[in-house]
Amino acid sequence: MTQFGPTEDDLARCLREVAEHVDARGWDQPPHLFALVPTADLIAAEPALHDQLADGPSITPIEQEAMPHDIDGGSRALDEFLATTTWPPAVVGCVLAQEIVVLPPEAETDLDEALAPLLADRDAADEAARAAAEAHPERRAGRLFAAVLRDGQSLALLQLRPDEEDESYGDLELLTYPDLAPNIVEALHATLESE
Repeated sequence: MTQFGPTEDDLARCLREVAEHVDARGWDQPPHLFALVPTADLIAAEPALHDQLADGPSITPIEQEAMPHDIDGGSRALDEFLATTTWPPAVVGCVLAQEIVVLPPEAETDLDEALAPLLADRDAADEAARAAAEAHPERRAGRLFAAVLRDGQSLALLQLRPDEEDESYGDLELLTYPDLAPNIVEALHATLESE
């Protein structure tokens, strides 16, 4: 295996590539998981890919098989699936792309009210939170892209679903916020720590 040291720019370029790939399929898609491998190792194993990959980032995403049908973007099943996912040493990172519901910050009060009586039952609380988010008048559909590397680097980006009437419809705009999706990032890091 080659010596590996991707930069933050490599991770950002790779995540943008995944976002473009997933966005090309349109909306209402299940979660997608990608392995990240050193581009040099991939070219060494498949020399025919040299021209296609040589000018790209030092890591290349490889889409994995579809997740089981009972896994949606916000379900406990996704947590359980990630908890049983491991990667071979050749995989230096991974990316999860999943559709989510995005709420404005002031919606937290509405969610707190929906969850308070159910906190003792994780499944009921999860279901209530999802129902409150779906019913919220200011909700927006979005797509979360979270990437992590074995060396500890991570990056999470958010794509808001544009309105079809919006003149920028079809343009891929990716946003980031401080501490975006910390639980997903942590769960993805855990998939790389398992042997």
